[in-house]
Amino acid sequence: MTRTARSLVVLVLAVVTLAACGLVSSSGTFREASLPDGDTPLDGPRITVTSKNFTESVLLGKIAATYLAAAGADIDDMTNAPGSASSRQAMLNGEADLAWEYTGTAWVTYLGRTDVIADPQQLWQQVYDVELAENDLVWLPPADFNNTYAFAASTPTAERLGVRTMSDITRLPVADRTFCINDEFFSRPDGFLPMLETYDMPYNTPNGVPTGNVTQMDSGVVYTSTANSSPCNFGMVYTTDGRIKNLNLAVLEDDRNFFLPYSGTVVVRKDTLDAHPEIAPLMETVSERLDDSVMQDLNGLVDIDGEDPSDVAYDWLVREGLVT
Repeated sequence: MTRTARSLVVLVLAVVTLAACGLVSSSGTFREASLPDGDTPLDGPRITVTSKNFTESVLLGKIAATYLAAAGADIDDMTNAPGSASSRQAMLNGEADLAWEYTGTAWVTYLGRTDVIADPQQLWQQVYDVELAENDLVWLPPADFNNTYAFAASTPTAERLGVRTMSDITRLPVADRTFCINDEFFSRPDGFLPMLETYDMPYNTPNGVPTGNVTQMDSGVVYTSTANSSPCNFGMVYTTDGRIKNLNLAVLEDDRNFFLPYSGTVVVRKDTLDAHPEIAPLMETVSERLDDSVMQDLNGLVDIDGEDPSDVAYDWLVREGLVT
C-alpha cells in the first residue's frame, strides 16, 4: 500500500524523475451528481483533484471530485496518479489543487521527521504548521479514520488466548507469540523490531520472540494466514483495510502508542483555498462522516467485491444524503 511511509531519499529521487512529466491519470471519470438543494456554492472554479494509486486514496479522491463537482466546481479528475510521488509533486508545483493525504506519511516521508508523535491531533498540528509555512499547503481538520499499522488475530484465536491489546501478548507463553509480517515492516526503523522492544518482547531472545516465531510474507498473504491462525497467531494489518471485516479479524489495541497516527486529511493548495474558501466547509461535511469502520466497508466494496471506485464513492455520497 502506498500509504506506507518510504525513505525520503527514494521519494526525492522519484519526485525529480517525475518533475519533467505532466500529471497523468488512469482513473477514468467520476459520477455526476447535484447537491440535494440544487445549490452550487462553488459556482464554476476549475479544481484539479489528485490521488495516489491505491484503493483508499482513489476512493477518497473520487468522493472529493464527485462532491465538489456537485457543488459547482469544474473538476479535472487526476486521481489514481501512478507512483506515490507524482500526486505529491503535483500539489507542490501547482498542477493539482486538492488531495487526501495522511499525517504519518507527511511527517516521515515528506518532512523527513523521525520522532514519533502518538497524539493524532498534535501530529496534525505539527504537519499543518510546517506544510503551510514551507509549501503553502493547507491541511484541513482530519477525518476520524487512521490508516496506520496494527496487529490482528482471528476472532476465535483472540478469544482463546484472551488478548485485546498488544501488551496482552507479553503475558502469553513464548510459543504463542507468533507473527506474520511483510518484509518492509520487518526492516523499517519504526517497524517490527523496535515495536517488540517497546512491548518488552525483544527479537531473537528466548523469553521474547525467537526468530522461528516470525514469518515474513507478502502483505496479502498475511491477512489470510492470520485468519487461519497458521503459521501465526498475529499478523500485521492496515487498520482501514476491508479484509479486516471480511475475514473477521480482531485488531489489537496499541496500548503503548507505538504506531504513528496516519489520520486521513484533505490537503488544499493555499492559493486555491484563498480563492474558494467554500471548499473547507464542503470537505469538512465529508470528513466528519468517515471513520475506520466506514473506510473498511468502502475499501472492501472495491478490493473484495470488485466494484468501481467511482461507483462506490457516488453511492456512499447518495446514502449519506450529500448528493442526488
